[in-house]
Amino acid sequence: MRVMALDIGKVRCGVAICDPRESVASPVCVLPTNEVVGNAASFRRVLEDWEPDMLLSGLPYTMAGEEGPQAQRIRAAAGAIAKATGLPLEFTDERLSSSEAKRSLREKGYHEREMRGKVDMIAASLFLQAWLDERRSRREAEESAPSSSTGTR
Repeated sequence: MRVMALDIGKVRCGVAICDPRESVASPVCVLPTNEVVGNAASFRRVLEDWEPDMLLSGLPYTMAGEEGPQAQRIRAAAGAIAKATGLPLEFTDERLSSSEAKRSLREKGYHEREMRGKVDMIAASLFLQAWLDERRSRREAEESAPSSSTGTR
């Protein structure tokens, strides 16, 4: 299944995608949020190019684990995007993904101005990769868990 992650900001929306085997998340692009929410041609082109089966939106949580102040706006925007595309939608914790993306870009020698167009798509790929890893871990744990029936009478 191909999952497309969206890091929905007030101005920009970072887009990332995973491979069909759900192993690796990769940054794709950054688009104006209003184009993504409005299902503009630029976003439809990205959808056509990558053919996702599902959308995953980052949701900002506080360090205490509660939904942050932007969560309601992001839920509404993501819901509108899912409705316009007809794709199923899930949410995941995006806590610290933008900070981690900035740190990664700084390590690669980028300056603040150069980062502006890249942070959102890298943040989307980071929370998508974390979501994929967690999903894989759960699947592996379920497969290795002993079954509830022992077969004895």
